[in-house]
Amino acid sequence: MKKSILLSACAIAILSACSHQAPRSGEQKVAPEDQVQLSEQAQLNDLANTLKDRWQLGDEGITWQVQDTHEDHIEMSGEQISAIIYYGSDEQGELILKRKLVWPMLRTVPNDTHASLIHDFPLSISPEIMLGGKPVSAETLERVTIDGTLNLTSQLSGVQGSKVSLSRTLSPSTTGPKMIERLRFTNQGEQTVALALKPLDYKVETDAEKGVYGRYLIQASSDKAGQFSLAPGSDLDLFVTFEAHRADKQVGEAGPGQERAQAHALTPAQEISARLDYVAQLNQNLRLETPDPVLNKMFEFAKLRSAESIFRTKGGLMHGPGGGRYYAAIWANDQAEYINPFFPFLGDKRGNESAINSFAHFARYMNDEGRAIPSSIIAEGDDYWNGAGDRGDCAMIAYGASRFALAYGDKQQARELLPLIDWCIDFSYKKQTQEGVIASDSDELEGRFPAGEVNLSTNMLSYGALISSAYLNQELGRTELASDYRQRAEALKAAIETYFGANVQGFDTYQYYQGNDKLRAWIALPLTFGIFDRKQATLDALLSDYLWSPEGIYSEAGNKTFWDRATLYAFRGIFSAQETDTAMRYFKYYSRKRLLGEHVPYAVEAWPEGNQRHLSAESALYARVVTEGIFGMEPTGFNRLKVAPYLPTGWDNMCLRGIRAFNSNIDLCVNRTQAKGDDAYQISVQQPDGKEQKFSWDGKGPVSLSL
Repeated sequence: MKKSILLSACAIAILSACSHQAPRSGEQKVAPEDQVQLSEQAQLNDLANTLKDRWQLGDEGITWQVQDTHEDHIEMSGEQISAIIYYGSDEQGELILKRKLVWPMLRTVPNDTHASLIHDFPLSISPEIMLGGKPVSAETLERVTIDGTLNLTSQLSGVQGSKVSLSRTLSPSTTGPKMIERLRFTNQGEQTVALALKPLDYKVETDAEKGVYGRYLIQASSDKAGQFSLAPGSDLDLFVTFEAHRADKQVGEAGPGQERAQAHALTPAQEISARLDYVAQLNQNLRLETPDPVLNKMFEFAKLRSAESIFRTKGGLMHGPGGGRYYAAIWANDQAEYINPFFPFLGDKRGNESAINSFAHFARYMNDEGRAIPSSIIAEGDDYWNGAGDRGDCAMIAYGASRFALAYGDKQQARELLPLIDWCIDFSYKKQTQEGVIASDSDELEGRFPAGEVNLSTNMLSYGALISSAYLNQELGRTELASDYRQRAEALKAAIETYFGANVQGFDTYQYYQGNDKLRAWIALPLTFGIFDRKQATLDALLSDYLWSPEGIYSEAGNKTFWDRATLYAFRGIFSAQETDTAMRYFKYYSRKRLLGEHVPYAVEAWPEGNQRHLSAESALYARVVTEGIFGMEPTGFNRLKVAPYLPTGWDNMCLRGIRAFNSNIDLCVNRTQAKGDDAYQISVQQPDGKEQKFSWDGKGPVSLSL
């Protein structure tokens, strides 16, 4: 592992006004006046320390102490609802609040990808509050905390001399089609305050012809009203429930093909408790322990956003990206490629079930006519979308399904996935060109940027699918096919070098498609999949100011558009290339920006498209930077894996505890055993039965483990 001693001044300035010089590990060829001597530990934090945090890190979450005008949005989800909450402080310091609620199983007409019932509830849809007989004149926001719920604490202005705070806690139901908002009034003054609450009874009924299931009833109601005497130091809780259901059914009653979410309705207080219990449960599995609390907390939030966005549709559990547009549907990239390989490591039962269900939906479209599997199965499984043609979707599915099957560790389930994996690989090879590479109509960006007739993304995913499928077939005793897949992988690797290897804008890296003359973010993919032939030039290109920006990696040189998915794949690739200090420097910067900056606390989809929506699968890609990048975990069997837990400079240890993949529950830790001289480490693996493996590691390459 190389260790950086010098850092250019342009890197410290986040490359905002630099020449095309790529900061990377190793000495930088910069002018002496630009060279800055840094301690080894300080280097890991130098980019992150250029950021100004809006939020502060706490034990349970993050907090913003409000002192200026600012607005943000966050998405939270349950099995039958998703809530996109816009909140902040206006120029007068008053609370900004809008709740955009989405009901994915209340389908609208036309029943397409975006046909979820959506309704906006502005702040005005709240119980009317009076203090001392007078309406509250202002709700001044003072503090915001995110801990798996959203908590907004304000001071109410009303009776002179009174000091009453109002804390709003917003939480989606874990299982029902509702969101709860708890209003907690606290008398912080020394005098008893008269508090009056008027009832809230808001109702909207939609037109029958606009709903797949007819009319829908949208409601917001409060659980108490009247006159209350609030003594000094005392609290009063009021709950508002926002919900929707078919007008011909009661709330919670089963819809078409659905089972009742729960035997007995929970009270609003129980709904919030259930949400917090769910968050705590996720935090117990796959726990990251490093010397950096920002990374640890960002990883916790990434697990939550990854796992919460699963909807109980009539077509089974479906993980959905979210963002106000993508629900009750699955995609070959977001679900099959991005998040499904992660779910076994997290061990979330619903996550694994949704992954298996998604592969079953894709398998419905296997055919003998050579038609591509659709990019997306929509409308609770009733329809599909393939508007961008073949995006390399079979490569995405074969890669994701083979990685999932290995990590899930269930032979029977793996055998059930084999026909889909084999069909997808066969389909890809029917698109093989004379040059030995795989053609596709487009890529996962669906024509937003040019991809030519043969693109690097489809080919790298095909390569990854062959590698994992070879392991899977070997494990299931299909040795001849395993050997065939390995041979195909080697041939494809050589063809990728010949076809895509090129000098682009002065870097001996990869052209994204033939004739491509601009650097693209996806040139990181060979590193991610373990191809390091053009490692240094690719690193230089990715981290030059052609591609690197304060927001992450641009999709294309010369264009300010960025997609977090490409940046997160790049981080995985740089870690895999053993450039640990370089990867960690930029990963720390990115993590701190997303967790404590201006738009928090998750990875985002893109900008300007979608205004940085908190799409769920991007958070899974963040988590996979940890599992597959920092810890270098790659499944090679049902109870075997490779690991490469390279420690960055200044870290003596790190652990990933509660890894639930491979039908197990293991803790993986690495400790530095020599402070000076050659790198030497001890890797330990603990299992629930008390079995522990410890062995020395030289840090020079991945090692194999058997559980």
